[in-house]
Order: sequence, then C-alpha cells, then structure tokens
Amino acid sequence: MKMHWYYGTPMGWGGFAMMALTTVLFWGGLVALVVVLLRRHPQAPQIGSATRILEERLARGEIDTDEFERVRRTLDSR
Repeated sequence: MKMHWYYGTPMGWGGFAMMALTTVLFWGGLVALVVVLLRRHPQAPQIGSATRILEERLARGEIDTDEFERVRRTLDSR
C-alpha cells in the first residue's frame, strides 16, 4: 500500500506546492491591485501639490498672506 503525505489523497507534494503557489499569487495580485488603485487616486496628490505650490508662491513673494489664506481656504473646502 502506497502512503501519501496528505492522508491518502492523491494530491501529494506537487498538488500542495501548486496550491501554495496559487494562494501566494492570488494575495500578491490583490495587494498589487490595491497599491495601484491607491496611487492613481486623483484627489490626494492634487490637493497636496496645490498647497505646496501655493506655499512656494508665498515664499517667492508672488502673493501676499491675505491671498494665500483666501486660496488655501478655497482648496480646503473642496
């Protein structure tokens, strides 16, 4: 009588390895999809970069503090 590692099922080591590989690929693909979707989120980078540009314009003296506050409030309300 042939002894199988997996309690008598014909799956054996090859089937176990394929099942483990498939599981790793599935979860890895799911994590990669979430990362790609989060990086493509349109609103988060625009707000940060708009505020950064506004701060740079204030530092260069292109706008005064009143205009800076007005535009920043407008950006925060979106």
